[in-house]
Amino acid sequence: MPNRRNALYILAIFSLLTGLLTGRALLFNIAYLIAAVMVLSLLWTWLSARGIALRRVTRTRRSQVGRLFQETFGVRKTGITPKLWLEVRDHSTLPGHQASHVVPTLVGRREYSWDVETVCAVRGEFRLGPMSVITGDPFGLFHSPRRIGATDRLVVYPMTVELNRVILPVGFLSGGDAQRQLTHEITTNASSIRDYVSGDSMNRIHWRSTARTGNIMVKEFELDPLVDIWLFSDFSAASLCEDPSIRRLDNIGSIISSSAGIPPSTEEYGVIVAASLAKHFLDDERVVGYAAYTPFRQVFQPERGNRQLTRILEALASARSTSDHRLQDSLSLEAHLFTRGASLMIITSSREQDWISEAQVLQRRGVRLHCVYIDPQSFSANLESSATRDMLQLSKIPTIVIRKDDDIAAALEQRPI
Repeated sequence: MPNRRNALYILAIFSLLTGLLTGRALLFNIAYLIAAVMVLSLLWTWLSARGIALRRVTRTRRSQVGRLFQETFGVRKTGITPKLWLEVRDHSTLPGHQASHVVPTLVGRREYSWDVETVCAVRGEFRLGPMSVITGDPFGLFHSPRRIGATDRLVVYPMTVELNRVILPVGFLSGGDAQRQLTHEITTNASSIRDYVSGDSMNRIHWRSTARTGNIMVKEFELDPLVDIWLFSDFSAASLCEDPSIRRLDNIGSIISSSAGIPPSTEEYGVIVAASLAKHFLDDERVVGYAAYTPFRQVFQPERGNRQLTRILEALASARSTSDHRLQDSLSLEAHLFTRGASLMIITSSREQDWISEAQVLQRRGVRLHCVYIDPQSFSANLESSATRDMLQLSKIPTIVIRKDDDIAAALEQRPI
């Protein structure tokens, strides 16, 4: 476009100067014609950028690695000026999302639409939009960009693997064994009935016994025999080990996968393990809590249900191994969360051993430990992790070791050693 305009500028100036020197009217007419064409082209371009309705429909704001993300776009002419061509550019940050499109001539009020499908290959939080629309005149002399600043957010959850079973260490309240300990709280285990006492809540009344005996009878409850399960992910920078070929968005963001498999990074393995365990336990109606520094402190108190799973997956979607908190420090800071009898699953690739001493303190308090160890030595032959694995065995902390290229589902289903 600049070259075309410059050629016309030169031609108009040459015609005008030659006309002044020779006095020929034809040369003046050529100069006036060129000026008129450029003015009309500029006006056409300005009008073409107006009177456009752009529609963007996003099927969902949540997706998962490996799933399709779908959007529908539509452009409609609302002004009187025909749109000879429109170039719609999308500035979303989702890797591989090719939503930009060239729209052919728009005449009348009909809408031109197109669909975009993208396989989500990278976990994280991404921006959808803004967009810009570029149009021009019939002669290709000018173009007019128009920016549409509306944005939205897309969260891509990490990949999960399907687990049939996970063998946990026997906890203080584990396995569904009745504890025969009465509690004032309402649980799923009603053990007996008794006469109503002033102060008992209405939702404890056992109506069938009340109708049969003629006296108000209330239920007594025992402690819930299913323990709380805590997942504790280690995202400390000191624990990270990954292949030098790993590429990240903006050098610090999500890992860009270069193949169909799991990227060779302890961070990605740890994320998939935590997400898969959370999904397995919550689908099994267990009470699950989660704690990590991702690098920001993320703590979700134990709960059941899909809402808890959504919280955990969102935290894992943007988790990065950049925390300055070493695993020992993190366990020490969050030790008050883990009550006696709870099961704590630590997911780490740390080669340090001092965190094991902190874990033993939790063991002595009655917390049942379970470690999923992402072996850093399998990611880099220059790293030595055998001392840490030996220390875990000596400390009698049940451990599952996962190495690079292992089948994560098969590894998590095996019995800890």
